[in-house]
Amino acid sequence: MKARLAAEAEAVGFSRMRVTLPGSTPEIAERLQQFLDAGRHGQMGWMAERINWRGDPTALWPEARSVIVLAELYTPEHDPLAVLDQPDRAAVSVYAHGRDYHDLVKKRLKRLGRWLIEQCPGEEIKVFVDTAPVMEKPLAQAAGMGWQGKHTNLLSRDLGSWFFLGSIFTTLPLPPDMPEISHCGSCRSCLDACPTGAFPAPYQLDARRCISYLTIEHKGPVDPELRSLMGNRIYGCDDCLAVCPWNKFAQAGTEMRYSGIVGAPPLAELAVLDDAGFRARFSGSPIKRIGRDRFVRNVLYAIGNSADPRLAPVARSLTGDADATVADAASWAVARLSR
Repeated sequence: MKARLAAEAEAVGFSRMRVTLPGSTPEIAERLQQFLDAGRHGQMGWMAERINWRGDPTALWPEARSVIVLAELYTPEHDPLAVLDQPDRAAVSVYAHGRDYHDLVKKRLKRLGRWLIEQCPGEEIKVFVDTAPVMEKPLAQAAGMGWQGKHTNLLSRDLGSWFFLGSIFTTLPLPPDMPEISHCGSCRSCLDACPTGAFPAPYQLDARRCISYLTIEHKGPVDPELRSLMGNRIYGCDDCLAVCPWNKFAQAGTEMRYSGIVGAPPLAELAVLDDAGFRARFSGSPIKRIGRDRFVRNVLYAIGNSADPRLAPVARSLTGDADATVADAASWAVARLSR
């Protein structure tokens, strides 16, 4: 059944399938608590909610006998760091260039789950993609999918860094795979590449300094010290992933809907979007979830970092914006460009 399941997973579009037991990650509860106690989750209060489930997959669904972990590639065809040399344009994380992965991955998980139920009447499943209290990266390492690198993201010796994770919890007992170990060695590429110094130590992340957190999760004004380090990154950051040497073995992605929508548009074009324009432009994209105000705030920080005085009038036009954080970002950008 496991071999047939793996074949079906490939048929529906997943790049790899591995299996682990719900109780295979007993260490994550303590690691999560230490992360929260240090305040490194910032405004992500949801991480502390239902911590008993997040720290113990067996508590999430006690009837589950197996966790099926699936990977779906979104490997970019371009150099994700090249846009950083174009300060008048927006740098958007590779995963957000196309359709929202939550929708695409969940559809595949449900399709695979339905197949499993048809093959094994009486068994049950629950599917998860990123939004439930499931620590997917530790489970994926326990399943042998890859390992959490020094940047805390999952990577693989033959998939690289560019893949989404989804999981199917099931009452069906399946033989587990062997866990993976770290193959980072003495490499520090990801740690040294971080623009804001978000890694206090290898394998540790302080989300409060991470550009992905600051542009997506953080509400309100960003610390001025960090704004100047964000460059033109307006949604997420790929620096620590892009420099990983294991990406030379990365396989190409096959889902075309993960690219082609966003690109690297001019900052001036994005800054003037109103709510309706923002929603229309990013319909179906994960970017839509942060809303117009937070998005334009990020764009204005990028304008302030551009050193391009031609963008000053755009920023100046937003100093009276109805959203106080946008107005603050606009004033900051104008001041930066006036130096």
